[in-house]
Amino acid sequence: MKRFIINTQIAFKFRIKNNQLVSEILEMDIVEIKRLIWIFGLTNAVKFGGKPNLKAIMGKLMSQKPGLRTQINDIKPLVDEMIVEISKLTEQEQREKLLALDPTAFEKKATTKEQKELPELPNTQSYDKIIMRLAPYPSGALHIGNARMVILNNEYANQYNGELILFFDDTIGSPKSMRNSPKAKYVLPEAYELIEDGLKWLEVEYSKVYYKSDRLEIYYEYCKKLIQDDIAYVCFCSATEFRDKYKKPKKNCPHRNQSIPTNLEEWNKMKTGKYHETEAVVRLKTGMDQKDPALRDQIIMRISEAEHPRVKNKFFAWPMLEFSWAIDDHLIGATHILRGIDLVKEDVIEEFIWDHFNWKKSEFLHYGRIKFPNMKLSKTLSRNNINEGIFEGWDDPRTWSLQSLEKRGIRAEALKKTLLELGMSTTGIIFDESWLYSKNKDIIDGLSSRYFYVEEPIKLEIENVPLSEYTAEPLLLPSNPKMGKRKIKVTAKNDKLTVLLAHIDAIKLKSGQIIRLKDLLNIQITAVDLNKNLIKSRFHSLELNREFSIFQWVSKEENVQVSILKPDGTISKGNGEINLTNISLNKTIQFERFGFVNPIKWEDNVLICYFTH
Repeated sequence: MKRFIINTQIAFKFRIKNNQLVSEILEMDIVEIKRLIWIFGLTNAVKFGGKPNLKAIMGKLMSQKPGLRTQINDIKPLVDEMIVEISKLTEQEQREKLLALDPTAFEKKATTKEQKELPELPNTQSYDKIIMRLAPYPSGALHIGNARMVILNNEYANQYNGELILFFDDTIGSPKSMRNSPKAKYVLPEAYELIEDGLKWLEVEYSKVYYKSDRLEIYYEYCKKLIQDDIAYVCFCSATEFRDKYKKPKKNCPHRNQSIPTNLEEWNKMKTGKYHETEAVVRLKTGMDQKDPALRDQIIMRISEAEHPRVKNKFFAWPMLEFSWAIDDHLIGATHILRGIDLVKEDVIEEFIWDHFNWKKSEFLHYGRIKFPNMKLSKTLSRNNINEGIFEGWDDPRTWSLQSLEKRGIRAEALKKTLLELGMSTTGIIFDESWLYSKNKDIIDGLSSRYFYVEEPIKLEIENVPLSEYTAEPLLLPSNPKMGKRKIKVTAKNDKLTVLLAHIDAIKLKSGQIIRLKDLLNIQITAVDLNKNLIKSRFHSLELNREFSIFQWVSKEENVQVSILKPDGTISKGNGEINLTNISLNKTIQFERFGFVNPIKWEDNVLICYFTH
């Protein structure tokens, strides 16, 4: 066993293989290894809110120095020690130390991996112009789960200098009998504008806008043609009867062999309101022998007596999505259709109808499903919560709508980059919001002024202070000193200063401990009484000493009450420094060691913010 000892008195042991050190280790000593560990650790901490991640650091080190893989058990204690040390530093101190070790740390590296390109669209040479479409259902605002469809279509249309069409998929939704159910899905009048606003935020440009609710007569025409061609029929079986007696055993229902005149007559009755909801449907003769039960004589038209916000009660028969898209994709000349891998059934129905009419087929492309385990992505749920006053509106962060992301201070560019990096992979993906937050931080970090904020404040008394007034002058933006400083004054009474500390910091304190109040002074703790929400201390010194733990603070006499709504619905309450009274609303700021927030409004002298990340 060979040892390397450095002046920090830390011993580091390397294993020897065949009496030779691994070549990677021969090229570097322990000092260099520790330097790399600190660079990777500080980089990770600065990128992800001040908390370094062991696995990420080890992965980076092993990736850059693969010869160290045999020394993992010896290296890990050094990384553990480094993580403890980095966690004691403020974010500003982490950045300063990183710059001292690597002056180019915040410059864009020439070697940075370029954004992953999307795969080429197939058979583009077969079309004079690429035409694609967006198909949102206007039951609410677009949310982060809908954004992938939007961004991929827009990116491809731009890439091929094609045309993008906005097609509101505003079919009737849930029947009238379900409208009072909290699970009912239906068109909201305000959703049209919400969707267009969301597309504007994403900088999506489209050439035309269509509404399915304007095209009922077109669907009626083609439904009639299918009936006349004996490829569709009117069925009076209940859903349960059709499923159990015919679909499962692969048998034709008794209505399948009705004559064409009979089907046309019954179809006219459906259109004119002679039948009620669930009493009759039109089925496509896709075949009762289909391997997939969902494809056996699929419904293409059904009855709804619910009122539609655009066309009211003008129509009784409404198309199913697969049928309407078979018609519309042909009529608008869509060349390439993107949809989730779980919607392949729609491809089959469209192609069945195209084949029947001998129409040219569009190209289908599929992407895998994304799971959002930490989000409740439901327009219906959001609509209900808004109606009940639980959510403040569609821009409430708990909706995860595009409006809410903008309101939180998420930049559209960050969302676009995040989703484009997922590409067109058909593999299922579990979405980690840290991907989005990391890209957003790259954008807003250098634009967001810093301020002090203490959550669940506890009073801290400092005795024996030598001066009657102290002024802290922290930088507004540590990465850009030219932005200047902010001033925070605190005044002593009877040689005593009183400030507020965050509860999460206060519980760490012990009697006798010396700490520094950031940019102010050093104190020694003399008593901790959390039951009384009181900590006592005495003045120690003024000079910065990096051996002391550093804590955020807020003047007890001059501060601002703050309330921060988070995406999970929890609310952080506390106090911020008095300079918050001068900030602009709807412009992200950072509460040091807490996170980025977007100040929304003042309400009863409380600054209401949405948590960014």
